[in-house]
Amino acid sequence: MPLTLKDRSLLRADAYVDGSWSPARSGARFAVRDPATGERLADVTDLDAADADVAVRAAARAFPAWKAKTAKERAAILRTWFNLIMANQEDLARLMTAEQGKPLAETRGEVAYGASFIEWFAEEGKRLYGDVIPSHAAGKRILVLKEPVGVVGAITPWNFPNAMITRKCAPALAAGCTFVIKPSEETPLSALALAELAHRAGVPAGVFNVVTSTRAAEVGLVLTQSALVRKFTFTGSTAVGKRLMAQCATTVKKVSLELGGNAPFIVFDDADLEAAADGAMLSKFRNMGQTCVCANRILVQDKVYEAFAERLVARAAQLKVGNGADDGVMQGPLINGKAVEKVERLLSDATAKGAKLALGGHRHPLGGTFFEPTVLTEVTPAMDIAREEIFGPVATLFRFKDEADAVRIANDTSYGLAAYFYARDVGRVMRVAEALEYGIIGINEGIISTEVAPFGGVKESGIGREGSKYGIEDYLEIKYVLLGGL
Repeated sequence: MPLTLKDRSLLRADAYVDGSWSPARSGARFAVRDPATGERLADVTDLDAADADVAVRAAARAFPAWKAKTAKERAAILRTWFNLIMANQEDLARLMTAEQGKPLAETRGEVAYGASFIEWFAEEGKRLYGDVIPSHAAGKRILVLKEPVGVVGAITPWNFPNAMITRKCAPALAAGCTFVIKPSEETPLSALALAELAHRAGVPAGVFNVVTSTRAAEVGLVLTQSALVRKFTFTGSTAVGKRLMAQCATTVKKVSLELGGNAPFIVFDDADLEAAADGAMLSKFRNMGQTCVCANRILVQDKVYEAFAERLVARAAQLKVGNGADDGVMQGPLINGKAVEKVERLLSDATAKGAKLALGGHRHPLGGTFFEPTVLTEVTPAMDIAREEIFGPVATLFRFKDEADAVRIANDTSYGLAAYFYARDVGRVMRVAEALEYGIIGINEGIISTEVAPFGGVKESGIGREGSKYGIEDYLEIKYVLLGGL
């Protein structure tokens, strides 16, 4: 199905720098394709390091004036941006489905979710209270001020091409920072559409810049090592995050990282199995399993293992696979061929080591990057699929004996982003919630993301939090002022 938009001006192909649509000085461009059909959607500007430096310098020039605006003035502009996003929700959803592949029901939801961060932080920016600390001596006053950190550099992934941008730029802009983002080369069109709406909303030139590029390493060096950039934020793999964090050390930037996960989804024998199966479906198969918080390991207590597996297989078998733009489709394609190859590699290793295919396990008859919804039983920690993020529509079922066994298996990973469990015993709920080494815990719930709660991980899953009142703190510096001679 060809891409149809009510407002074709939302389909932009040039980078957005200093308030203008900017081609690369080299003239280079790269193709963006629909993963469901292979259709060429646009040829997008491919900026290099020098172009990225121009964007950083534009953000630095724009910072003093944006910082000087009152929080209320910034909030009014952000609120206008939010309203424009919601007014164009359908076009933004169709654009996202075309470049990323997820079904329209999910992209519509993501647009609203992404916009919610702009709405939330527009208001939260008005509440960045400082302190007056009781003085240590007569004739002195101690003040604590909160100020915007400065220019923010950001790199975001393809799996949530709208919301991963807004939950970084919204607190940054609300705090008074300016922003330079490199979106994924797989999904730049959603970022450029956001820039178009920011432009219409009156976001001043240089405050919000979108650097489109296939040169991730080059542009990443600019954003992490430029002395003009005072804060860097990244969502992506742990391996890449570590490299970027090391690069930021050269200028001692503030850093926030939302990295990989290996989420356990625990089903205890006192759980409501119907609710647990529904929650597992939401957590595992949303965005075809291509989320950092999706259930990567489903741990089921021996007593209810078969009963739960039967319920999950029955539900997964009902998932309709196809082009996300078509009615009723619940599973679109994976993002690219490498994603399919990774899923196949993990499945091959697991079945060779004794795991059983209860459903699916193969490329879908539709071809391309479509993959069958899959349920794998008798999975063990010795398999690669237990250690790596699957990032595909594969539910893996492990067995455990008791509460201590479940917690041990769940925590046996270097990651600590999200965890889920289903149980009804109140004592167990409290014990397990406190024992799990994760930044986010979903209890009897399969979906945990909201703009009003802090999102982020522990261990090698990252640093800092996004969303909620905590999400704006990473974009602020604390200044201590001592007034004497009073």
